[in-house]
Amino acid sequence: MLDTQTACLLVAPSWVGDMVMAHSLIQVLQTQAPERAIDVLAPRWSAGLLQRMPEVRQVIDYDIAHGQWAWHSRQQIGRNLRGHYQQAFILPNSWKSALIPAWAKIPQRIGFLGEWRYGLLTDARRKDKQRYPKTVEQFVALALPANTPATDYPLPRLTPQSASPTLTRLKLTLEKPLLILCAGAEYGIAKRWLPAYFSTVAQYFIQQGGQVWLLGSQKDAPVGAEIVEMTQSTDCVNLCGLTNLAEAVDLMAVAQQVISNDSGLMHVAAALDKPLIALYGSSSPTMTPPLQPQAQILYLALPCSPCFKRVCPLGHTHCLQDLKPDMVIAALRNTNKTR
Repeated sequence: MLDTQTACLLVAPSWVGDMVMAHSLIQVLQTQAPERAIDVLAPRWSAGLLQRMPEVRQVIDYDIAHGQWAWHSRQQIGRNLRGHYQQAFILPNSWKSALIPAWAKIPQRIGFLGEWRYGLLTDARRKDKQRYPKTVEQFVALALPANTPATDYPLPRLTPQSASPTLTRLKLTLEKPLLILCAGAEYGIAKRWLPAYFSTVAQYFIQQGGQVWLLGSQKDAPVGAEIVEMTQSTDCVNLCGLTNLAEAVDLMAVAQQVISNDSGLMHVAAALDKPLIALYGSSSPTMTPPLQPQAQILYLALPCSPCFKRVCPLGHTHCLQDLKPDMVIAALRNTNKTR
């Protein structure tokens, strides 16, 4: 058993992309104290993703829906964790996310102020977006003394497992070059490139002798089916909803190229160091860029962008409508030249 002096608990965020970016913080914590055991308290769906981060000793998963009070469940988890940790790093800003470490009586509870958390945090930081404009910098800053710049940090890097079991289960092969499309975005339609545009790019890649798989959650299955129907090729396969997150990571690891909206899977592709084209509409590549130097970011930077809205407040979504397929195809060709 490791001494509690060397163990810390990280309370993980509820979004896939944020979970990936948290790997930078995890690596910093491990570098600061190599003997430190890092456990992560996270939603059950994320366990497979965290298991692809070798620095994580244990995932303590829970089945509490995002936004749900679940007062008694949180209290019980906190009590079960008492005496196991010296520090807790609380990444979400919500009041509820700080309850479990407080009930666990973890001596040092570090996080940013938000939703009246003064009494729940022992080291309450003010989130300075001028100092830390990127989400990943805000995460890394929690491991540093207050107000310390967070400009030098390791990039997230996932360690995939073999995709063979998933390939066999889904009857997939790697006989042709593989392009993965991530056409969903959990946040809202103002972050989703048009299905017809994705289909045009899929048709181009297939004509070059490749194959295309669509990855995403069950919620993305309808748009995946729409893209497959428009593409009209057996080399375009809709896998949305057919894999869990861990399997999606392992499948993405075998792709030659990835095209993605600003979504959790975009950050997964970056953390796998895949040739990546990232499409931005209502969100900002300044705040949540793909953390990979070679990633190609396509963003029109219109006067109304970024609005950070789930649905275009002007009703036209020009930030995505005007991002045409030929621009993405040109980026694909550029990737082939440089890789």
